[in-house]
Amino acid sequence: MKIELEQIGRRFNREWIFRKINYSFHSGKSYAVLGINGSGKSTFLQVISGSLAPSEGKLSYALADKNIEVEQLFEHLSIAAPYLELIEEFTLNELLDFHFQFKKRIHNLENEQLILLLNMEANKNKQLKYFSSGMKQRVKLVLAFCSDTPILLLDEPTSNLDEQGIQWYKKLVTDFTQNRLTIVCSNQNHEFDFCQEQLFITDYKL
Repeated sequence: MKIELEQIGRRFNREWIFRKINYSFHSGKSYAVLGINGSGKSTFLQVISGSLAPSEGKLSYALADKNIEVEQLFEHLSIAAPYLELIEEFTLNELLDFHFQFKKRIHNLENEQLILLLNMEANKNKQLKYFSSGMKQRVKLVLAFCSDTPILLLDEPTSNLDEQGIQWYKKLVTDFTQNRLTIVCSNQNHEFDFCQEQLFITDYKL
């Protein structure tokens, strides 16, 4: 998988969040997008994921040298981010069933195995609206990591996780990022210390 950015910029009203980004992302490598809070990391990730159009420049995607249109990008990526909501009326079991109608399961992991990975056997039939913020974050991460997609996008992945949760996240990174194109937006070292490349979003503010 390859994502190519040519002179990419995004603005809100008259203010440029970032501009003139020329960069390539490739499968099998992990990238950290860094910057202080409010610097535009999340906006950048939304542009990369196709949920926001760039204000200028060209964004292209290719898988095995075959171009992918942005409208088809959804099936090739997974994302976990604080601004993405879960369907809270679903139980955990129902949410897993629903999610994997649209995504392929990595390693063919069944609900029981995913619930065991979450350590939520006692909560599998509980509605998500009764989950704590940390539990919801774990669910978001498992949905992203355990979807069999070549692109994995993570925005502040350890939000609402305690120290045990952070170590659990690192185990997910070890187990589920091989051969994927992984992009992490963060300003906390423990979230991106495995990344091979770094892109500082503040380098592209004019």
